Amino acid sequence: MLGCSDLTVAYGDIVALHGVTLQVRAGETVALIGANGAGKTTLLQTISGLNKVRGGHISFDGSPLDSLSCERRVRLGIAHAPEGRRIFPGLTVEENLVLATSPWRPPGGRYGDEIAQVFELFPRLKERRRQLGWSLSGGEQQMLAIGRALMARPRLLLLDEPSLGLAPRLAEEVYERVGRIRRSGLTILVVEQNTVLALAVADRGYVLETGRVVLEGAAAELKRDPRVREAYLGR
Repeated sequence: MLGCSDLTVAYGDIVALHGVTLQVRAGETVALIGANGAGKTTLLQTISGLNKVRGGHISFDGSPLDSLSCERRVRLGIAHAPEGRRIFPGLTVEENLVLATSPWRPPGGRYGDEIAQVFELFPRLKERRRQLGWSLSGGEQQMLAIGRALMARPRLLLLDEPSLGLAPRLAEEVYERVGRIRRSGLTILVVEQNTVLALAVADRGYVLETGRVVLEGAAAELKRDPRVREAYLGR
């Protein structure tokens, strides 16, 4: 479904991604793990169209994405729950969710089925649907960010650090919901520093270091790899 081939991205003279190649097949969950500053967020932002590609290519369903706008990529089915959640502060929970339907919903169109599915996945959002999004707890804001991405009717869901800043119990709760999304068949690419949580829901994984893919394989194999265990699992 998604392919990145020899991808190079730079911020001025600083090269953030050095020839990254990876694939995400339809229906699978792929984890991209690595330390802070490895280039994980840069990669997701590039897939979403927020960064320009200096070299290499990105394809979606076999068609190139390189020249397409962010909006066009969303319309193709790529939705991004960004690092830091980026909740619109002046909007309620429900307004944050409805805003994400604009790529597919005609003026006056209905969105009841989509919002019902999000509220079923995240019941606390339903309880707080009239509350301003910025006033939610960190865990609730993360649920809102994921729910908002789901409202865009994605075929590929990009999750950037969904456990960032959360207490362990809340991080596990968020990942329990990610597991439900995975079981629904939606394709997911998740960026995460919490290697234990990410590999627990993933089919495959890539390890990124200083902008380069240094390891890849099945999630179970990466868990057993001594390099991953020493660097990221604390064992």
